[in-house]
Amino acid sequence: MTRFDEPLIKALDPKTAKPLESSLNITTVGELLRHYPRRYAERGELTALDALEVDEHVTVVGEVSRLMRKPMRNRSGTWLEVEVVDGRRNTIYLSFFGKVSHVVETRLKPGTRAMFSGKVGRFGRGERAKWQLNHPEFEPFEETESSAAEFAAAPVPIYPAASGITSWVIRRAIGVVLDTLGPIPDPLPADLRARHRLSGLAEALEAVHRPRDQGDISRARMRLKFDEAFVLQAVLAQRRQAAAAWPAAPRPRRGDGLLADFDGRLPFQLTEGQIEVGEEVAAELALAHPMHRLLQGEVGAGKTVVALRAMLQVVDAGGQAALLAPTEVLAQQHHRSITRMLGDLGTGGMFGGTAVTLLTGSMGAAGRRAALLDAASGAAGIVVGTHALLQEHVQFADLGLVVVDEQHRFGVEQRDALREKAGGGRPHVLVMTATPIPRTVAMTVFGDLEVSTLSQLPSGRAPITTHVVPAADKPHFLERTWERIREEVGLGRQAYIVCPRIGDLEGDEGDLGDLAEAAEAEEAAAERRPPLAVMEVAPMLAGGPLAGLRVEVLHGRLPPEEKDAVMRAFTRGEVDVLVATTVIEVGVDVPNASVMVIMDADRFGVSQLHQLRGRVGRGGLPGLCLLVTDFPAGTPARDRLDAVAATLDGFELSRVDLEQRREGDVLGAAQSGRRSSLKMLRLLRDEEVIRDAREEAARLLSGDPELAEHPELRAEIDRLLGDERAEFLEKA
Repeated sequence: MTRFDEPLIKALDPKTAKPLESSLNITTVGELLRHYPRRYAERGELTALDALEVDEHVTVVGEVSRLMRKPMRNRSGTWLEVEVVDGRRNTIYLSFFGKVSHVVETRLKPGTRAMFSGKVGRFGRGERAKWQLNHPEFEPFEETESSAAEFAAAPVPIYPAASGITSWVIRRAIGVVLDTLGPIPDPLPADLRARHRLSGLAEALEAVHRPRDQGDISRARMRLKFDEAFVLQAVLAQRRQAAAAWPAAPRPRRGDGLLADFDGRLPFQLTEGQIEVGEEVAAELALAHPMHRLLQGEVGAGKTVVALRAMLQVVDAGGQAALLAPTEVLAQQHHRSITRMLGDLGTGGMFGGTAVTLLTGSMGAAGRRAALLDAASGAAGIVVGTHALLQEHVQFADLGLVVVDEQHRFGVEQRDALREKAGGGRPHVLVMTATPIPRTVAMTVFGDLEVSTLSQLPSGRAPITTHVVPAADKPHFLERTWERIREEVGLGRQAYIVCPRIGDLEGDEGDLGDLAEAAEAEEAAAERRPPLAVMEVAPMLAGGPLAGLRVEVLHGRLPPEEKDAVMRAFTRGEVDVLVATTVIEVGVDVPNASVMVIMDADRFGVSQLHQLRGRVGRGGLPGLCLLVTDFPAGTPARDRLDAVAATLDGFELSRVDLEQRREGDVLGAAQSGRRSSLKMLRLLRDEEVIRDAREEAARLLSGDPELAEHPELRAEIDRLLGDERAEFLEKA
């Protein structure tokens, strides 16, 4: 009898178990049974050809229609071409060479129905080009003991496969463990299953892997989606309970302190949204348990002012505030911005204000010692820094508030290291993001946080016009791009040019931004050129189309003092064009910059493009964003760029972004950093499931916070979070 938690190497032949582990990282029976089919095919059905992509590893189902022996072009002998069709005029060709072609010829007779697995290729030109699998593996269907009608009607599961293991090997392995599987614990209580008309876990796993019809698949998917949503919401409910149980020093608002002075000096009116969110934050800071709030808003919506007012409220109450930024450029920018907004209130001492200190990892020894002393002694009410704030030897006199900017750049452990520095209780936490988040993501990824949204832009923000520049199809459009920069500089304005990488590929990963996630599914061919680099583009432009303009570079590998000097020079207007990586993505505020050119824009994610675009149009000047790409119209990469160009609505773009990314990318890092648990759940389409699971989890945890009466659910949470569970929940 096979157990759910049994190592796969004990349940299967090593020749099957080892490739599953090495290729797909599947090590237990439970992990194998939760490796769900990617899709289901009918016998005789091919994947739609418009869904195929060159170099993608696919499994297709079809019927052999004919075999053709063809002469080799450059040497003697022949090769075998096999035509495979379905009933919908879809056709794909299989190519076999050498001795294996003669073996194939005896196995794949016309009329044979089979699954074929391999890497998709394309040969020929134009409309006559054909889809091809070169030397694919294949598995003919065999009639079973059931009737031919049942055999023909049963859907064929197609599994996510990899080099070294095919879909049908996975299918057979799953069949073996299902046939020998003993009783399995069900994490969903029976009364919950009854309320939502959900099948049992064992029944759902059988139906999803060996369905008799589409009804089986539908019922199984509903149950397994609810599983994923419910377990995650149970984790988040535990996190909320743990957070509410911790004490925190109340930091009530004073009527005569720094915050009142700051508000009285503001040269602009706060928006209604800033006032409303400010009141929410102020009320929570006055409570005796920690605030955990997510502040999201469009680029330029004024989140920094809201955060600064919260920090001043905490300083007024005798505490300190720390602002954690993901890059040195952004930390320096925040430090300058806060210091500028506070004026003499930011100097401390005789003016009755508070000192604002900057702490980064690459500061000089003297400056670092001074910053550490300011934080530890309490002389600095506000400490701005990077990951350097997380180091063990950094101490605070009384840390009352942690503000995390662009939280998606930090893992749970990094954020929580700063929380640990708050004496006996916990600091209040304000997490900020300029990446708008769909409601379902907020409920799931940030389900332990209260969410505030700033959607109203402050007055003075100018509209930004965005255009896609198809450099390969229309090179004269690229020439016009450089002319537009010269025109803007001629009017006294400035421009950014962003590239995906710094220079040499080796060691470049730190500034690649979303390169890993952005276009992996639509790289047109293996021989595509490397992404454009700052150190290549800048001299080319300075000596060519932008000759005579003041061009400087900025990237993450410059020494800190040089980065700061370049950014200050650009801010003062002493640089016309800044050629940079994504270090300027967030927080950089230069009102005179009016043009943003993004090279190889297809290599960035939707949200990142929206962030970058937000660096212009900040000073009342109309903004222009140009997305340069080699991809032609009609490709997924170009569609993504067209979507960015079509709207300035970050919430609409966040849905586009989520639709084009794997759900695990969204959830994995936000949970425990382990492999994502989401296989079935789709955050945009399954809002009702997520909402119901959230309500059920809150109800169950309120009556059984330790899950003493629900050991199956507790075990499932242990499986999800692994050995990190206790530490993870405590930190969160």
